[in-house]
Amino acid sequence: MGKRADLLLNNAILVTVDRGRRILYGASMAVKDGRIAEIGEGGELKKKYTDCREVLDCTGNVVFPGFINTHNHLFQTLLKGLGDDMELKNWLATMTFPASRFLEPEDCYYGAMLGILEGIRSGMTTEVDYMYPHAREGLSDSVLKAYQETGIRGIFGRGCMNAGTNFGVVPEIMQTKEQVERDLIRIYDRYHNMENGRIRIWTAPAALWSNTEDMLRMLYDIASSYHAGMTVHVSETPFDRKATEALHGCAGVDCLEKIGAAAENVLMVHCVHLTERDMDKAAAYDIKVSHNPVSNMYLASGVAPVPQMLERGITVGLGVDGAASNNGQDMIELLKTTSLLQKVSTLNPMVITAEKVLEMVTIDGARAIGMEDEIGSLETGKKADFVIFNPYRSPKAVPLHNPVSTLVYASSMQNIESVAVDGRFLLKDGEITVLPDENAILHQAQAAAERLCERGNITNRREGHSWRA
Repeated sequence: MGKRADLLLNNAILVTVDRGRRILYGASMAVKDGRIAEIGEGGELKKKYTDCREVLDCTGNVVFPGFINTHNHLFQTLLKGLGDDMELKNWLATMTFPASRFLEPEDCYYGAMLGILEGIRSGMTTEVDYMYPHAREGLSDSVLKAYQETGIRGIFGRGCMNAGTNFGVVPEIMQTKEQVERDLIRIYDRYHNMENGRIRIWTAPAALWSNTEDMLRMLYDIASSYHAGMTVHVSETPFDRKATEALHGCAGVDCLEKIGAAAENVLMVHCVHLTERDMDKAAAYDIKVSHNPVSNMYLASGVAPVPQMLERGITVGLGVDGAASNNGQDMIELLKTTSLLQKVSTLNPMVITAEKVLEMVTIDGARAIGMEDEIGSLETGKKADFVIFNPYRSPKAVPLHNPVSTLVYASSMQNIESVAVDGRFLLKDGEITVLPDENAILHQAQAAAERLCERGNITNRREGHSWRA
C-alpha cells in the first residue's frame, strides 16, 4: 500500500532555497498535516504516494518557498496616494499622524484585509504588521481578526508612542507605559502562538525617538518574557537619528544597547543611515534588519547600505512597508526594486544578485523573525508555506530560462497562481479561497478609506488634490 499525503505536487521546478540551494526540475513535493513530508526528483514520489487527497500537475510551473514580508503597517492601505511627494517628517506630521487619530476598529480590519489580499496575490505567506497608533481600544484585535480569517502566517507588532509631540506626534495616539503594558499582556495571553503557532505577537515601538527609555525597556522585557521579538524603526532618515539623540543622548544601535535591547530577537527597520559602528555592533549582537527599498525611495530617505550589512553577516529580510509610503503591498515589485536600487546606487551590476534577493525574501526573512527552522525553504519537515508560479499567466515571464531570474526581474502578480500556508491554499488557480467574496472586501475597504479621510479632514484627494508638475 502506498504512502498517504494530503497534497502531492508533481512535475514542478522546485526552487528549494535549502542549504545546497538546489533547484530540482521535474520534481515532486508531498505535503501532510501542514508540513512538507518529502521532496523527490523525477517520478519517485508519484510511485510512493498513491493515497493522496489531492494531486496537482505542476508541469511548466515553479514552486518557491512562501515570501516573507518583514515590515508593514496594514492600516495604511487606506491612505494610499495621500502622502505622495513628501519627506518623512512632513509625511508623518501632516498626513499619517492626523489620520491615525481617527482610526476605528473597522478601519483597521478592512485595511488589514486589503493589504493581506494584495500580499497573498503577490506570493506573501508571512506578514509582520507594525501597528503603532492606538487612538482607541480594539485596533489590535481587528488586525488579528484579519489574520485569523485570511489564514496568513502573521506576526502582529503591538506598537506605541509616549513621546515626540515636539516632532509632530499627536497626543490622541499616545498612551502611557501602564496602558500599553496592560494591553500587551492581554493580547499576548489571548493571541500569542494561537492556531498552532501561525499567529504570534511582538512588540513594536513606533520609533526610538517617540518612546521614552522606560517604555522601550518594558516593551523589550515583555517580548522576551514571552519568547517573542521586538521590531523598531532605526535610523530611517537623518531626522530620525537627530530626534533619537535629542531624546536618548545616542542613536542607532547605541540606543538599543542603552535600553538593553541589543539582541538577536530584535528586528531593526529601514537602517538607511546606519554608521559603520552601528553595523559592526549589529553584527556582533546578531540584530536583524528589515530592508524596505520601495518606501525608502518613495520618501527619498536614501539607500540603505545593504551590501555592507551583508558583508558583515547581518541578516537582512525584505519589507513592503505601509502602503502610505509605497502605494502598494506588492512583493513581486519589491524583489526587482531591491536589486536594481543597489545596482544603480553602487554602479555595480553584481552587488546583489537575483538569487540573493530570493534568499532575502525567503530564508533570510525567516531568520529575521526567528523562524528559519520552520519556514523560508522547501525542506522535509518544514511548514508547507509555498508559492506556485505560472509563467504563462503573463507574457512578461516568458520565456523562462532561469526561474529565479524570471521571478525577480521578469514577473508580475499575475504569475502567482497559488499560495499555501501550512499546506492550506489561500489562493488557488488565481482565486482567493479563504473568503466568500473578495470583491466585496475591496469595496468595503474603499468605503472605509473614504470615511477615514472625512473624519480626519484629509482633503488631498479627488477634487481637493492639486496638480503638481
